[in-house]
Amino acid sequence: MPFEFKRLALPEVVLIMPRLFPDDRGFFMEVYKHSDFIKAGIPEHFVQDNHSKSSLGVLRGLHYQKDPAAQGKLVRCLRGRIYDVAVDIRKGSPRYGEWVSAELSEENNHQLYVPPGFAHGFVVLSDTAEIIYKCTEEYSPENDRGIRWDDPDINVIWPVQEPVLSEKDRRHPFLRDADNNFLFRAA
Repeated sequence: MPFEFKRLALPEVVLIMPRLFPDDRGFFMEVYKHSDFIKAGIPEHFVQDNHSKSSLGVLRGLHYQKDPAAQGKLVRCLRGRIYDVAVDIRKGSPRYGEWVSAELSEENNHQLYVPPGFAHGFVVLSDTAEIIYKCTEEYSPENDRGIRWDDPDINVIWPVQEPVLSEKDRRHPFLRDADNNFLFRAA
């Protein structure tokens, strides 16, 4: 299998490590293969790809789309390094408000799968970083929501003290006040 799948402390969030095939010309790797992802328990169908570029210290998040347009994301850093975070925001979840993180970089080629019902954000650790991510739903402005990056009830330990934020991200509410219609459903 060209991928190693590792479930994190929030087991719905999966770190994906593609296998690299290097040679004297460069390398080849598979980034996504639907059948392997299904076997690993990631049965998502992706419908939109996004690409962003950010500078050192830029923090984007914590973002999500509420139902009926909830997005799962498959995040990959093409250039540079990011600290990527997922937060469980499913009401009734035994892990509600807990978070996990992973460093994604052009060197490690790791990807992070963030399922619907989780908020997502990242901060750039290199001079610049380019991120591409697949989404399970198209962007829906009317369902676009966010949570404050520095919510004390979540207490994400970010590797930057004073991140560069958009005005929109500065105004996000705390989780306790967020417009969130996700409910935990035991498997």
